[in-house]
Amino acid sequence: MLSFANRREAGRRLAEALSAYAGRQDLLVLALPRGGVPVAFEVAKALGAELDVIVVRKLGVPYQEELAMGAIASGGAKVLNQDVIAGLGLAEEAVEAVAQKEAEELARRERLFRGDRPFPKVQGRTVILIDDGLATGATMRAAIAALKSFKPAAIVVAVPVAPPDTAAKLREEVDDLVCLATPENFYAVGQWYVDFSQTSDEEVRELLEKAWQERQNSAQRSR
Repeated sequence: MLSFANRREAGRRLAEALSAYAGRQDLLVLALPRGGVPVAFEVAKALGAELDVIVVRKLGVPYQEELAMGAIASGGAKVLNQDVIAGLGLAEEAVEAVAQKEAEELARRERLFRGDRPFPKVQGRTVILIDDGLATGATMRAAIAALKSFKPAAIVVAVPVAPPDTAAKLREEVDDLVCLATPENFYAVGQWYVDFSQTSDEEVRELLEKAWQERQNSAQRSR
């Protein structure tokens, strides 16, 4: 069964599978931090695409935080699960209190990863969403829902590995899904990596800074 030495190597192999998107002027690669960033860095470099992150925060039901009633994401997007909210009889004030708390944490993480750079323009662009793998796909699904509110031309999900049922469900929600491996005996993303050590905040910042700097240098050379 296919396995990956580490996230960077997985990114290089994923880039090969995404080669049809190389050189497109409208292309934007968005990583789900933290683990998705090393993978996405290699993809963006190979495809000549802009790289950034989309931070997603689940909105957990008060006193039952593992149950999601929605999510918020970079750029101010908010998606609510009205069935859960109505089914539990949650007041609007309670929902907004959770959303505000998570918005503060989202803003903190965005400052940490992006500094003072604004969220990139999404409307009318082809966006590739990348993570280091999927299990249930809940976070990726929230990112997709949030991204749709920005009206991209197309959404592509690209990951090295995911269970077959998760991949099949996500495929129905996006324009394209590229997944290198969909093993039946899937227990966790980490089992498909030789090195699955945690990606640090510092590594995320360094890779994003390197990608942004290289893109600026490339733009100056082309003038």
